[in-house]
Amino acid sequence: MLQIAVCDDNIDELSNIVQLINQYRAERHFSCEYAVFSNGFELVSALEKRKRFDIYCLDIIMPGFTGIDVAKEIRSYDKTAPIIFFTTSPEFALESYSVKAINYVLKPISKEKFFFTFDDILERIRLEKNEDAIVVKSNEGIQKILTSNLVFVEVIGRSVFYHLQSGRVIECIESFSSVCDNLLKYRQFIKTHRSFIVNMQYVDTIENRQLTLQTLTSIPIAQGKAKEIKEQYLAYQMEEE
Repeated sequence: MLQIAVCDDNIDELSNIVQLINQYRAERHFSCEYAVFSNGFELVSALEKRKRFDIYCLDIIMPGFTGIDVAKEIRSYDKTAPIIFFTTSPEFALESYSVKAINYVLKPISKEKFFFTFDDILERIRLEKNEDAIVVKSNEGIQKILTSNLVFVEVIGRSVFYHLQSGRVIECIESFSSVCDNLLKYRQFIKTHRSFIVNMQYVDTIENRQLTLQTLTSIPIAQGKAKEIKEQYLAYQMEEE
């Protein structure tokens, strides 16, 4: 589970970012914990006590100890953890590169800005962990899809649609048999129907004729296949534990 540090001296801004993290957790089915700090000294004190975080969200303009100062302290303990600056001023953008900040976002922080920033940062983290991925050729060009981001795949006519965790859908023209060959070698994927492959990590409920995903999407189950799918899902869950 990822640990996130949020540091801002403005209580309203701090509350806004916390609300956005909670929204992101709910809508993206993202597992994380966070700690809030009302000034840079508190965060650095936590670091000195050997507390470490996977992502740092910092305000830049804070009295006494700026976000840049905090980031320099973070880098003395951790050279690679992503640092995101949230600020009212663009004047520190160049300085942010000196501490290898991954993003620099101007306030006010909207849901759209926050979700875009966190989608990007989590994609980078997953890539760095060398997660399994497939490569597809869509109308937009060659694209790499992390298997952990892929919720389900469906075929309609000659088109194959890859539905991602973010809500994005990638359309490709390819045979469904080749899609099956690519995905069913990974233990989390299951073919529920002649036109659907589902990532079992996103399954919420399984009934006799359909299963429901955590995204509230209903996926059909081929006639007579419900028992087999339930058994495969149970085996997958036992492996995960």
